[in-house]
Amino acid sequence: MNIPNEWTFKTDAIANGFDQHVREQLPWYDIATHAVAHIARHYIPEGGTVYDIGASTGNISRAIADTVKSRNASLIAIEESDAMCQKYVGPGEIVCANAVQAEIRPFDFAVLFLVVMFIPVADRRDYLQRLWRKTLPGGAMVIVDKTLAASGYSGTVMRRLPMAWKAESGESCDNIIRKELSLAGHQRPIDERILPGKPVSFFRMGEFAGWIIERGEV
Repeated sequence: MNIPNEWTFKTDAIANGFDQHVREQLPWYDIATHAVAHIARHYIPEGGTVYDIGASTGNISRAIADTVKSRNASLIAIEESDAMCQKYVGPGEIVCANAVQAEIRPFDFAVLFLVVMFIPVADRRDYLQRLWRKTLPGGAMVIVDKTLAASGYSGTVMRRLPMAWKAESGESCDNIIRKELSLAGHQRPIDERILPGKPVSFFRMGEFAGWIIERGEV
């Protein structure tokens, strides 16, 4: 896939090659996807409401499709890119809208998979708090995202890990550098301290991590 100078999800070229590209870039992508699907089975109730926020082409929606169907749940996928929406394959309905601006009704389960790092920093804390308030008792949010790098030498090691993955997968050094530079100003890792509720970590690989954030009964 040709890497643009300024990263975007809004072109046909990116949408057409996205599913393959993301797996080349993140070798753990399918492992984290399966983990989210497992978690979903524990929180989606009969007739529940589910959101896949930042759905891209429907990876998470497809992963949880059997649970959604067997429990007669409603799934709403939200994706800002028209090009991605055209490629969406999954259950429920696809809403082509900016995640922060989209209307969200009370839900039982929501997934933000590699999304928050693309939301403007100034909007993140308030947006996640609003989602938290929309989570029904007994429900949960799941977030998988890139976090701020650790300090010291271990931080250097973690920053180099994704580059090593990409190089070992056959990605050219030129493309690795071009991708990193194209993300400048578009992707900013999240500070875990903005997460609402009491996040429980279920996944961590290098600078990426995943959390379950439950909404209690009281």
